[in-house]
Amino acid sequence: MSKPVSFLALLMSLNAGFVDTAGFLALQGLFTAHVTGNFVTFGAAIVLGTSGALAKLLALPVFCAVVIVTRVFSFYLPAMGLPIFRSMLAIKTLLLAAGGAAAATFGPFVQGDSWQAIVTGMLLVAAMAIQNAAHRIHMGTDPPSTLMTGTTTQIMIDIADVLRRAPASVLTVARPRLGKMAASVAAFALGCAAGACLYAKFGTWCFVLPPLLALPAVFLAGPEPAPEKTA
Repeated sequence: MSKPVSFLALLMSLNAGFVDTAGFLALQGLFTAHVTGNFVTFGAAIVLGTSGALAKLLALPVFCAVVIVTRVFSFYLPAMGLPIFRSMLAIKTLLLAAGGAAAATFGPFVQGDSWQAIVTGMLLVAAMAIQNAAHRIHMGTDPPSTLMTGTTTQIMIDIADVLRRAPASVLTVARPRLGKMAASVAAFALGCAAGACLYAKFGTWCFVLPPLLALPAVFLAGPEPAPEKTA
């Protein structure tokens, strides 16, 4: 039987929705978690002449570089006596704290391409890159915590299978998966709503919350899997 989505995964989805929405509002349309969305907003910024084009252009290479560095660095952690998964989540928490401090200190950001906005944005992008890498490597059975398009598509496919009364062999997989993915999307949506509301109320001070949400995740991380063998 499929296990329900973990509380850790839900907490990460909640935080990703919060950071992505608050970042979009505070940083002139920058996506910090759904970084490929910056292709669209970059094009819009070029056509409309709005600020933030440079930050949007930098987001994807920064995201990719951080994922590569995280993956390579993770293989050195056991030799240092450090757990891989928890260390990744701890570094993510520190980056969120640094991003929150920068947002509270330098915000509000009138110009998305100011160095203050770029530094703040890239700290948050780096944090979300580590979350994505950690989730992909260590939480493969849980739905993605940041990108909801594929998850929503699968939810609709599973709903269709339930409605058409698909064979039992299909529904045995579809029904538990539907519950897990719906919970993940709901947590992300709740984070989006919280990010929007708290940004409207407190401005860039709302970025104090993400590291506080990320900290419990460090202690919720499960036991380390066996280390991968290198060729």
